[in-house]
Amino acid sequence: MTEILKRKEAPFIIHQMRYNMFSRALLEDDLSPVLEEEGLGAITFSPLAQGLLTNRYLHGIPEDSRAHRKEIPFLSEEQVGSTLEKIKALQTIAVSRGQSLAQIALAWNLRQKSVTSVLIGASRLSQLQESVRMMDNLDFSPEEELRIDQILE
Repeated sequence: MTEILKRKEAPFIIHQMRYNMFSRALLEDDLSPVLEEEGLGAITFSPLAQGLLTNRYLHGIPEDSRAHRKEIPFLSEEQVGSTLEKIKALQTIAVSRGQSLAQIALAWNLRQKSVTSVLIGASRLSQLQESVRMMDNLDFSPEEELRIDQILE
């Protein structure tokens, strides 16, 4: 695609895509090398996996959440248990870093060299304020990165 845009003299400088701890393959396996080679960036959306990577799901799926709605399959029945276990395990890392689950999920997005911005969808000012506090600790130790990868496998 970058070659087509170059031939048409249409500068391609950014790519917007879904990217979060539960949706990684496209960027990490396919796009990141191309973006880096071409000097392009990615703006990611859904960094909190539609709310799954927040404290709201630590004790199960709330009945009023979109993940609970049967008419919109957000999580299959098979995914619920393993996803909740992953969320709880990620929460232990967040606590050890002095951050919320949402904050480490956002910081985790920015650790990718090709990610230049993360789109945050906040419905309340307090959510935005909490999200911005992820800037207090953007770096992950090699041990934290390894543990996160193990959890997400």
